This record gives sequence, structure tokens and C-alpha cells, in this order.
Amino acid sequence: MAASLFCPLKIRNVEIRNRILSTGHQSFLAVDGRIGDALIAYHEARAKGGAGLIIVESARFHESSISAAPEVHAHTDAAIDGYRLLAQRVHAHGAKLFGQLSHSGRCSQLRTDGVRGVVYAPSSIPDNRFHTMPRAMPTAMVQDIIESCGEGARRMAEAGLDGVEILVSHGLLFAQFINPQTNRRDDEFGGSFENRMRPLTAALELCRNAFGQDRVVGIRISAEEHETDGMDADLVLDVCRYLARNNFVDYINTTTGSMAGPGGSIHVVPPMELTHAYVAPKAAAIRAEVNVPVFVAGRINQPQEAELVLAKGQADMCGMTRAMIADPDMPNKARNGQFDDIRACIACNQGCIGHFHQGASITCIQNPVSGRETRLAPASPTLALKRVLIVGGGPAGMKAAVTARSAGHEVILCEASTQLGGQANLAAQLPGRAEFGGLVSNLARELDQLDVEIRLKTKVTPDYVRQIAPDAVILATGSVPFTPDVDGLGEIHCTSAHEVLGGESGLGKKVVVADWRCDWIGIGVALRLAQNGHDVQLAVNGLHAGQNLQPYQRDVLVGQMHQAGVSILANARLFGADADTVYLQHTITGDAILCDSVDTLVLAYGTRPEILLESQLADSGIAILLAGDCLSPRTAEEAILEGMRAALSLDTNSSLEKSS
Repeated sequence: MAASLFCPLKIRNVEIRNRILSTGHQSFLAVDGRIGDALIAYHEARAKGGAGLIIVESARFHESSISAAPEVHAHTDAAIDGYRLLAQRVHAHGAKLFGQLSHSGRCSQLRTDGVRGVVYAPSSIPDNRFHTMPRAMPTAMVQDIIESCGEGARRMAEAGLDGVEILVSHGLLFAQFINPQTNRRDDEFGGSFENRMRPLTAALELCRNAFGQDRVVGIRISAEEHETDGMDADLVLDVCRYLARNNFVDYINTTTGSMAGPGGSIHVVPPMELTHAYVAPKAAAIRAEVNVPVFVAGRINQPQEAELVLAKGQADMCGMTRAMIADPDMPNKARNGQFDDIRACIACNQGCIGHFHQGASITCIQNPVSGRETRLAPASPTLALKRVLIVGGGPAGMKAAVTARSAGHEVILCEASTQLGGQANLAAQLPGRAEFGGLVSNLARELDQLDVEIRLKTKVTPDYVRQIAPDAVILATGSVPFTPDVDGLGEIHCTSAHEVLGGESGLGKKVVVADWRCDWIGIGVALRLAQNGHDVQLAVNGLHAGQNLQPYQRDVLVGQMHQAGVSILANARLFGADADTVYLQHTITGDAILCDSVDTLVLAYGTRPEILLESQLADSGIAILLAGDCLSPRTAEEAILEGMRAALSLDTNSSLEKSS
């Protein structure tokens, strides 16, 4: 079923056991610029899980690209020990390890101690995403950049890595040199194609000197940058032909997108709205023109998809990074034919790149252990077995049940409705987000495998709890829609986002969506209604639509709303309504904003905790633990993490005092 996927690949004298690749990606697990225990444990889990090749996250090799962010630095010999330990741990499990060298050039917001640093690039061409105006690098600085790149490679080679790649992807520094729209230089590093290639080819030669003839040197490049001033597919093809023909690289690792603008950045870590394996045809076009292996990444989250890409001859290796963030054991499961046991990535981008944009370390909303390997472990069998009642079958309750049962506890999971999943089921009804339902499917499969007793259509009361006689109760009762105290809601046709997603019909032609949350719900409902023919105004109680969303996800949705004709009112707080008018108030000035001739008002106002059973059991003498929205309404990420922690605490807290 996955014959191509588990065929070894030999590049020079480095044999990779399969075609599954963890691409270089920022984890924010580095400490003071160095690789430490957390980052080592993170990658070791993927090596143990069966990955063929791991490319460790991009390292900053020159002082002009270093900021206060918790990224890996390779500009001094202090980096060597961390790389060496990482290589030893990855190699112990049979995987190979490559390094990655990067400089962002104009795509930077360098800050140290809160102070903006000087941004350097080939030329003073502004960046359209970070809004920086870079300073053109002096010729001597370009030479220093090249030499520093070689020194970074030397350190990785000395540490025992199997190879190295230079980032030419996503509109970063080396791409900026190659691209005539961002390189207006008149020295030996500008002008002709060969001159614009010189910084990269000179750096690659130094990488080859460092790694020798037995180990591997390559690049990562965007097959297309999707920006008006970015490299197009024809230029990228010329670059790849030139590098392969002149033996500068042993492989070409393809992706797509650019950091330099919002249109290109949505492809850097493509969200679920983008098609599975959509970069593979672009990789195939490059592969047809070069004589070196070609890797590809971009929404390949299942081994069956990777197998198809390989079988078609579109690429030689498949980047499945997020697939292994969600399930580090995915390669081993696929090799053993356990495809149904894989916890599939849903491309929600919340815990992986979403955490990066929050300045937090990497994780996965489905797999809280990811990125927390040194401080959070899956449940292990316990001798202190307990009878556990879990109330609520949303993500928090489901994860609590999986975790508790994995430890050996007797578990009864009760859900008042007819199905598991809670509000995750509603989220899957949003346009382009059906894949979010995979979160529920993955948890449901684990519950089934563990033979957890599930009682649907069961309203839990204090009497019911006494009848079950549990040693502990985990409350995951979720939350219910919140209706603001606003005058006139009884006069206008008013409904909630939850009801719209649940299938409510009868909405009028002109709709105002009052979006207090500034997340998926308001945008998603507005987009759905517009696509169904309604005239929609989205009134956002924030600076812009999707303010609380991961930027790539937000930008996809904002673009779709523009195409669907949704009108957006920013800084607009719901103030009141009458029969056909919605009254808004500017959140900063307090000025009135009127939306007239309105047929329907939709409230995207979030939820409030469901705490009735908690209050009823307060004096029961039974240990009570809380998880998810009943503690405080947030997202599925917090619900799953808290469900897991609540269940783990059954073993660690012998007294099981009430959680609050």
C-alpha cells in the first residue's frame, strides 16, 4: 500500500531509510540560541516514530539576522555541542539529520530588548508584510554573509550532521539576491543572472567544503512565491536547472509561498482551506528538468497522499511535518499498515505555526505532548485504578476519557446530545473547515479502540452521579451561547452564530453579523451567508476581522470574504437594534455607526461556561476536576490539553482535591 514511501533513498553516501521528511520548521524550543533538551526530545520523538529524514529548524548564521526570539543560532562554535547531541539522539533511532541555514533579509522585524534592529537586504526594496525598509548591504557585508554561511555549515558538519540545506525559499535573503525585482545592485552580486546567483553558489561551495563528498548539500526553494514582486515559476526553474547542472546541489527541496506579503505567506504553512498536496505538480515540473532528487511539502498529511505523489513521479521525498507534529508515530504506523490508527493532521495551524506567531513554543491541538516532551507524557498504566465519570463529550471530555482509560481507569463518558464532538462539530460547518471534524473522528477512534463506555443522550444530575458512585468526576460540560444585554434584540430578527451553523433557515436578505470574538466564528458565518446569496456586513469588535486568528488562516478568510462581497466594519461594538436597524458604536471614539434596512442580526458573541452541575456537586464530597469551556470558554486546543491534564492528575493527586 505504501511501497514507494518506504523505499530507501541514497544521496551520495547518505542512505535515508524511507521517503518521509520532517522539514525545517521553527519550534521556539531553543534556549539562548542553542539546541537543548526540549528541542532534542522533540526531534527524537519523530526519529523514534520512523521519520526517514529530519531537517532541523533554520539556524541564524550571521549577526545581522539574530533577534531575541528563541531560535537556533549557528554563528559561533557554541552551537556545536547542541547539534552533536541532537545528531546522536536522532541517529540512535535510524533517522538522518540535516541542518538548515537561513537569513531573512528584508523579511524581518528584528528586535533586541524591545529595540528595532537594522534590517539588511540586497537593495532598499520595502517589504510588504513586515513593512520594513531595509538598508542595502555593502559589498563587504555580502562577502561576510557568504563566509558566515560556510562557517555555520562547518559547525553542523563537525557536529556529525548528515547534510545541510540553504533556505532560498519564501522570499528570504538568498531569494532576494536572485530576484531582479529585489536586487538592484551594480556590483558583482547584482545585474546578470550569474551575478545574482553568486551569493548562493559561493555559499553552497563553502557548504560542500564543510561536508565533503560523502555528505549532502541542498537547497529549499519556493516553486512559486505568489507575490507581485516575488520569483515566478520560470525564474525558479532557471535557478534549479543552473544549480543542478553545475553540481552545486545534491537535492532540491520544494515548497511554495513567500514571507514578503500576505498573498504569499498563506502558502508558507498552508491552512486547511488549501488543497491537499497542491505543491506536488510544481515540484514535478522542477523534477522533470533536473538530475537530482526533488523533495516536496505542502498539505501532505496522510501516507496515502505521499505514496501517490511518489508513485506519480512528482517527487522523491515528501515533507510531512505537521503530520508528525500531530502523530510522531505516523511513519511506523504506515509502515505496519496501521493507517486507521494515525492521528491525522487537520491543518488548523493553531498549535504549530499559530504558537510561533504568538511567540510560544510549538505544539499540536490534537497532541499536547508535541513540544512538551520533556514536561508532559502520555498516560501510562497505573496501579491506583479509579472509577471515573466524565460529563461532556466534547474535545475536553473525549481527551480526558482517552487519557484516563489509557492509564487503566474504569471510565464512563456521558454526553447529553446524540453525538460526541461538542462545538467542534459546529466548527466543521464553517466554509472550508470540514477537515476540523477530523479532530472528533480521531478522538472517537481512540475511544473505540480503548473500549470506553459511552452513554449518549444522557443528562447527568447529582442523583445520576450518586448512582454511578465514581471516585472522581471530570466535568467537561462545555459552554452555551452568550447573549449580550443590548436593547432591541427582541424587536429585530435576531439569531446566534451557533444556530446558523446548526442549520437555521429563514434568514433575511440583508444580514449584519456582530462579531465580538474576532475569530473563526464571525468570519466563517459571514462568509457562509455571503456565499449563500445574502448581503452581509461583518461588524468586528476589534481592529480588524480575524484579529485573534493565526495570520495565515486569517488572510485566507479575509481574501475569501473580499471575493464574496462581505462588507467589514472594524472597531464596531453592538449597541442596540430596532425592527430594521442595527446600532453600532465605534470602540475607540464612541461614535454611532448605523446599519439600516437590516433583515437579520446574527450574534457571534461566544459562549459562557456551563456550571450548573459543578455548583450542584460542590458539597458532594466527590473529587471534581474541570476541563475545557466549563472552566473558561476558549478553543479546542485548551480543551484537549486540560482534558488530558485532568485525567493525568487522577494518578498524581492521591487526595484528588477539587479543581477550580
